[in-house]
Amino acid sequence: MPNSTDLDRNSIPCPQPLPDTVLRGLEYFNSGKFFEAHEYLEIAWRAEKGPIRDLYRGILQVGVGYYHLQRGNLTGARKLFSRARRCLQIYSASQCGIDLAGLLADVDAVEAAMQTPERLRDRIQAGLFKPVRYSID
Repeated sequence: MPNSTDLDRNSIPCPQPLPDTVLRGLEYFNSGKFFEAHEYLEIAWRAEKGPIRDLYRGILQVGVGYYHLQRGNLTGARKLFSRARRCLQIYSASQCGIDLAGLLADVDAVEAAMQTPERLRDRIQAGLFKPVRYSID
């Protein structure tokens, strides 16, 4: 996985338009179907050979983290959120029209909610997981 010294955030090319598998993955993510989102984003990640592939991987890891939380696996979720941050840190705040700054802020809010696990299930049901904001140009 590349790190911030390997690439300039502004020089990472974005496919135009985003692959259908990415768009389907984002749609599933935003509808709370994190397992299905993972399936599509993994296809995109495996197919992509350029540096943008870790963008797809990072988003899918957030979704898998949410999936773990839905099943009460806080340890698994923490691991996935950490991996997601490592993948996403090399990208700009809005890479390929995807609001990564917002996504990472949402993960921060989820991790803060994990500090009171006895209330976590209620917070999840109340809409703790936010959709990934993105635009298609």
